[in-house]
Amino acid sequence: MRKQNIDNPWISFKWVPQEVLPDFGEFSSTTKHGNQISGQFLARDDGGESWLFTGYELNLFPDEAEGYYLNLSATKPCWFVMWRLEEDIERYIDGQFIALAKSDTTIAVPHRLSVSYNEAGRLLDGGESVDSIPMTVEHASWLQEYVNEHYHPEPKKRHRPQSFKGADRPLEK
Repeated sequence: MRKQNIDNPWISFKWVPQEVLPDFGEFSSTTKHGNQISGQFLARDDGGESWLFTGYELNLFPDEAEGYYLNLSATKPCWFVMWRLEEDIERYIDGQFIALAKSDTTIAVPHRLSVSYNEAGRLLDGGESVDSIPMTVEHASWLQEYVNEHYHPEPKKRHRPQSFKGADRPLEK
């Protein structure tokens, strides 16, 4: 997550997801939390500061294959990150970075990653904050393999308009 400084008379920064990276063990935290989500401070520059959050799993489900297909058929396939501003900073931030995180009363914590267009829509309908991050070609091709195997579009059924069905008349004798 990136805490981005902005030039605005009402707010001085905004939170935006910056990147989704697969974790093959190189992002392990020093403190394990019960919920497994753990935030670590990465860097601060003139534009803001960056935080790395680990502990997420991406599970793909066959009944969500249409949502994956819709994501891949978009101009730019993307990751969907559902995040919330959390006040309980100790619950989500690695112990050595708590003092930095407490410089504000809240911190943006990603809670869910998805690649389903439909799931992202449901989360938005439920009032959650969901942002998108462009997906790399490598991740898109991995998702395309899953879609090719599990997505089977339902055949379209054409319904004839009432005007073409004819009138309901009794049979002539």
